[in-house]
Amino acid sequence: MIEELAEQPIPKEAKLLDGQALVDYVNQRQTSWKATYSPDAEDFFKHRIMDSKYLEDIDVKDIEIKEIDPVGDIPESFDARDHWPKCTSIGYIRDQSACGSCWAVSVGAAIGDRVCTQSNSTKKMDASDTDLLACCKNCGFGCQGGYTIRAWEYLMNEGVCTGGRYKQKGVCKPYAFHPCGRHANQKYYGECPDEGWKTPKCRKICQLRYRKSYEDDKIYGIRAYQLPNNERSIRKEIMNNGPVVASFRVYSDFKFYTGGIYIHTGGYERGGHAVKVIGWGRENGTDYWLIANSWNTDWGENGGYFRILRGSNHCQIEQKVVAGLIKL
Repeated sequence: MIEELAEQPIPKEAKLLDGQALVDYVNQRQTSWKATYSPDAEDFFKHRIMDSKYLEDIDVKDIEIKEIDPVGDIPESFDARDHWPKCTSIGYIRDQSACGSCWAVSVGAAIGDRVCTQSNSTKKMDASDTDLLACCKNCGFGCQGGYTIRAWEYLMNEGVCTGGRYKQKGVCKPYAFHPCGRHANQKYYGECPDEGWKTPKCRKICQLRYRKSYEDDKIYGIRAYQLPNNERSIRKEIMNNGPVVASFRVYSDFKFYTGGIYIHTGGYERGGHAVKVIGWGRENGTDYWLIANSWNTDWGENGGYFRILRGSNHCQIEQKVVAGLIKL
């Protein structure tokens, strides 16, 4: 059983593995997911995760924990892309580039999705991840990492302007960094700095030739909350309101993921990562979360996605799930 394997402690020698040896170990040890070696995986990976401290508890007395009754009918599988077919942003895979901005990118993505889901697909906008990344000083340290709940609170208190892909026109503040290197069917902008990008400066203005002022462009939240560490409650929230943001512990085997239901199998802890959860399902008796990553479309499974074991707080995936409601 996959769940039993996931609960077993990882042997000390397996924690020390990396590279091809780690890939071989992962593929020999289990059949739930596939690891594929790439010589570029380490350089790619190290600037796209954040410091583990952003997974630790912050002062929780000022954070709303939303009570959700886990009782009731919940389907065995659910995909927000199918449930809200007109909300095409749900299936859009972002590229955070060489910056640990996953906390801002995933919250920005979920805000845009929820504008659409809450308005019955009548309103559409992409929230600016760069606005969150650069201007939310209370959130953390930009490209080093940040707290996802603080980003939702920032939406409530300060508002967030419209955003989009690197160099995108017709929005206030597009993403600050270009995708690193070459990607199939995408424009090549160049390589990224070896040491990763620096956090952009907070500029409270929109790009040239955008028709609105920064303040007039903003949307606001009316609630920001953390969900209980209960997978049924999390599923109900996604079903009722749209995608949520989860943060989890990342180990070195994850960088070699190319498909299947991920369970941490070998390698050591590398940091944290924040992602957008869009659904769930069950395959060969194993429950999983369906997640949109922010590492471009040539990473992972089916063009930028991954699945991870659901129901046992694996890698703490169910421990820090956050979301919010939008002021429409």
